[in-house]
Amino acid sequence: GVDLQVCTPKNPTCCTKEMEERYQTAAKQDIQQVLQTSSATLKFLISRNAAAFQESFEMLIRLAENYTSALFCNAYRNMAAEATVRVQEFFTDVGLFIFGTDVSTEEFVNRFFDTLFPLVYNHVINPGLTDISLEYAECLRVARRDIRPFGNIPKKAMGQMGRSLLPSRTFLQALNLGIEVINTTDHPHFSKDCSRALLRMQYCPHCQGLTLSKPCMGYCLNIIRGCLADTAEVDLHWRGYIQSLEELSSAMSGAYDIEHVLLNFHSLVSDALAQARINGPELSEQVNKICGPPVRKPTQSPGCSFDQNKDNQGLKMFSRDSKETLANRRKEFISHLRLYRAFYGSLADQLCGNELAAADGLPCWNGEDVVRSYTHRVVGNGIKAQSANPEVKVKGTDPVISQIIDKLKHVIQV
Repeated sequence: GVDLQVCTPKNPTCCTKEMEERYQTAAKQDIQQVLQTSSATLKFLISRNAAAFQESFEMLIRLAENYTSALFCNAYRNMAAEATVRVQEFFTDVGLFIFGTDVSTEEFVNRFFDTLFPLVYNHVINPGLTDISLEYAECLRVARRDIRPFGNIPKKAMGQMGRSLLPSRTFLQALNLGIEVINTTDHPHFSKDCSRALLRMQYCPHCQGLTLSKPCMGYCLNIIRGCLADTAEVDLHWRGYIQSLEELSSAMSGAYDIEHVLLNFHSLVSDALAQARINGPELSEQVNKICGPPVRKPTQSPGCSFDQNKDNQGLKMFSRDSKETLANRRKEFISHLRLYRAFYGSLADQLCGNELAAADGLPCWNGEDVVRSYTHRVVGNGIKAQSANPEVKVKGTDPVISQIIDKLKHVIQV
């Protein structure tokens, strides 16, 4: 054992340099394994809910789209086929927005009412035997914002969509970031000094034939707190993250609850159409001034091709009185997540207490020998506290951890 780097005992040893190197690799793998085990339930909680909320939002969008298409099929059959295409485009945009694409709610609400106006004009305000020409329809589309055939309903829809969709989008983004944080801290970068300390703690006693001895609690805490000093820095921001998720979740209920807004969108559209019908004569006059009299082309509008029974399963899932509302599911998720507020602050204690260290009062390994108790000072968590660590030298912050902290700060601001 003359050429050993770390496990240098006073007495003869059964370790060679090659064994020491293999123990070194094993020590790092062991800690990684223990880390992943300790975060597994938290990671599962977040990823399972991220998937469940995403699926619920998809279902909700599909349902809202069906409600709106059904409105045209039932009350405006002659324009239903064309209107259904517009409805589909609108709800595709809703989905793109919630799942993180950069589309503006204002823009796609405006686009929906812009493209709806030529249809309403052609079939409700000034119906003829044939459809208006494409050029004329384009003129109507462009003129919609000036003519305001639907009164203030587009503006109302914009307010509701903006205020209900943005929190849901942020909520999903935050959950995905939560998973990223855990994946990052599950795979820490161990410095050379920390790797040697782990080896000394876990496998050097083997070189003296002490295969059953476990490290003393204080000794284990010093080493794990030293090795996870960067990870402990996540603690403050993780607590802030959970608190802001909680605040976001409670702000998502009420009048701007996404379920309420999306499932009632069809009644807004219904009000918009009724308003256009009532003001028909005045609207016709305004249109004549801007676009001239209607120019028609010889085609026939197809009827309604929308299958209303397709998603009745979904209706049962989203019945308004059920306990399965999104608001209840969010509440339940947040109450589980709150139990993990101190996860990063108590990580070293958890690892030493549950897995690594000897129980109190038992003989334990202090890095050199089996003793009755560890006599060095035990340092606290985080980078500042490590300057006094007798077992591990800690230099600077890991850039990967700094980056994940920045992402947490950003999502908390959002």
